[in-house]
Amino acid sequence: MVYMGRIKTPLGIFLAASTEKGVVKLGLPGERETDFIEELETLFGKSYVLDEDISGFNSPINRRLKEELLEYLDGRRKNFTVPIDLNGTPFQKKVWFELLKIPYGKIKSYGQIARELGKPGAARAVGMANNRNPVPILVPCHRVVGSDGSLVGYGGGLEFKKFLLELEGVRFSGDRCVIEE
Repeated sequence: MVYMGRIKTPLGIFLAASTEKGVVKLGLPGERETDFIEELETLFGKSYVLDEDISGFNSPINRRLKEELLEYLDGRRKNFTVPIDLNGTPFQKKVWFELLKIPYGKIKSYGQIARELGKPGAARAVGMANNRNPVPILVPCHRVVGSDGSLVGYGGGLEFKKFLLELEGVRFSGDRCVIEE
């Protein structure tokens, strides 16, 4: 069963979906709920998606996600402990696990991630895996930037990416992040 709920925050409504194993999808404010639900139904089957607002059942994992996400957005949490249940290709999962190693308040370039995976020419492939990250913020794809520190792509928009990086204390020079080697 996949439990789908909504998390109201000062930034808007996040959409959350979890199994008994962990969070499988996190939708950022502005994401269309119909698209979010359609993707869940495609992955898991329509009869396996339970809307918590309709059923009255609240998943313990979604409750924990809400608590931790609100703490993070309030600047009171640096690491997430809510379990995640990642679905993706083997390469995507390698990239996502590498992203989990980027500490709060730090950034890396797509090229750095590719080199750390032993695939120095795969910066674009890393970017594509980033783009398919089903649980942004929890798997911190917002901490990955262009080689020159530019904010390159983000599902929630570049302003939201900049907000998250500033929340974490990342330094900027103009519109670019300062990459510390």
